[in-house]
Amino acid sequence: MSAVWTLEGLSARQGRKTVLEAASLSVATGELVGIVGPNGAGKTSLLRAGLGLLPVQAGSARLSERAVGELKPHERAQRVGYLPQERRAAWNLPARMVAALGASDLPEAEADVLARACLTRVGAGDLAERGVLDMSGGERARVLLARLLATRAPLLVADEPVAGLDPDAQLLTLDLLRAEAAGGVAVVVTLHDLGLAARSCDRIVVVFQGRLVAEGPPREALSREILARVFGLDGALVETPVGLVLAARRV
Repeated sequence: MSAVWTLEGLSARQGRKTVLEAASLSVATGELVGIVGPNGAGKTSLLRAGLGLLPVQAGSARLSERAVGELKPHERAQRVGYLPQERRAAWNLPARMVAALGASDLPEAEADVLARACLTRVGAGDLAERGVLDMSGGERARVLLARLLATRAPLLVADEPVAGLDPDAQLLTLDLLRAEAAGGVAVVVTLHDLGLAARSCDRIVVVFQGRLVAEGPPREALSREILARVFGLDGALVETPVGLVLAARRV
């Protein structure tokens, strides 16, 4: 597997606060990497700094061996699809048009066909003509996921893609992202549900106080020591018929 996204010693500040310190990470084709950590730990800062959306004080970030800072906006869009936490929409466009924004490199007719196909994949095919401002938050989240899939980029980065979704929609979202990874795409997601992350991701990266404090397969990254020190939990990941589940209580 070849590296698609490489971060080396990234440090970033917002105002006077250090939000990321000496973070190094490499993401390869064909893997789904989960970024976890408490609220305010630096998960979003890691993504934004690594994609050139947040100024960095030190370190470097590369997309397919190109320095992120050297890429023009359209070049970056060819290399990475990014789904931020915010699910706002400025205009009440039909879902099919919002999803088609992910395929802006295609002729309009082709982009529309792809957008409708992606909406169907995320279970929102019947919303194609509905305005996104007339939707629930969960429905809008599916449309934005369809837009992400429509990018066809070699790297997909999604910040809290399952937040606020019903359990079935959460599982569908992660199943779709796993399918993208299986098809050779590198996928990175931030998640709060540690059990869901453990069941869905090939590798887990734990962020705490702006630092990457653990990385590896789920059982290794979410060890008893990390669960206690980072999340304040006494417990462990337990294998069940449906995969790993977190069995824990507050320390």
